[in-house]
Amino acid sequence: MFMRLVRPAVSLLVLMTVLLGIVYPLIITGVAKLAFPRQAEGSLIYQDGKLIGSTLIGQSFSDPKYFWGRPSATTLKPYNGLASGGSNLGPLNPALLDAVKANAKALHDADPDNQQPIPVDLVSASASGLDPDISPAAAHYQAARVARARHLEPARIEALIKTQQRERLFGLIGEPRINVLELNLALDRVR
Repeated sequence: MFMRLVRPAVSLLVLMTVLLGIVYPLIITGVAKLAFPRQAEGSLIYQDGKLIGSTLIGQSFSDPKYFWGRPSATTLKPYNGLASGGSNLGPLNPALLDAVKANAKALHDADPDNQQPIPVDLVSASASGLDPDISPAAAHYQAARVARARHLEPARIEALIKTQQRERLFGLIGEPRINVLELNLALDRVR
């Protein structure tokens, strides 16, 4: 009697494990690779055959001649995809305020003449801690510093920012944004 009840349950478990744990993911992965090959491979960017990053995961830029992204909330190593997750610091946690103040100080130290209000995305991490994008306001805030560091006219930097800006999906979903890695790569091509 016991085996008569257990055998169908175990058989169903094995069948569903194979179907939903192996067959279904392989089919979905195959369809994704056919329909969206770049995205299915992680939206990786190569330069001269060398992997330099992904458009989906932020990277650390600290040189004044580059645009900086949102601060990373991952521990041990910044922008670590294996440690994705927010800092879990609530608005009343003094550590959050300390982190925001430290990020604001780093921005001010890099460009002491900039008196514009600092956009919030330059001093606070995203929910994943890996956000690769910044707001157009964050890019414009940094434009003068980047122009000075590269000995370029600010108007050229501002024009480059406009070319890199992505608008809302279907004009409704999300906010305008700029991918920091793509912006910095475009910046390196400016002569």
